[in-house]
Amino acid sequence: MIDALVSGRLHGKPQQRTASNGSGKTFVTATLRCGTGDGEAQFVNVICFADTAKVALLALGDGDSIALCGSLSVGVWTPAQGEPRAQVRLTATAVLSPYHVTKRRAAVQQGRRPSQDRRQPADVTGGLTDDELDF
Repeated sequence: MIDALVSGRLHGKPQQRTASNGSGKTFVTATLRCGTGDGEAQFVNVICFADTAKVALLALGDGDSIALCGSLSVGVWTPAQGEPRAQVRLTATAVLSPYHVTKRRAAVQQGRRPSQDRRQPADVTGGLTDDELDF
């Protein structure tokens, strides 16, 4: 696996699912559309098991800009009729959206370190604090 930081825009709304093994544990899946530099797009299939990252992903919607970090794996997918294509999968452990950047920038401009805002709830994450979102 490769430890990666991948950014792009969400393609569709992230979905929460329940494990089929009977454990009742939930996870979130999403698809990220990333530019490749040559005008093309690469889709990255994302799965997330970390609680704080799941909440942050579910708070976002189709077309939102986002950066995700985690373990990246690359494979090859061959459609029934067509040329082989790269298949990229990311197991996300942390999420960063423009909301997080704006909130931290405002804290710095007010002369506070972002860590001093830990007791203020972050609405975009369903009430989790910055302490719970730090990665």
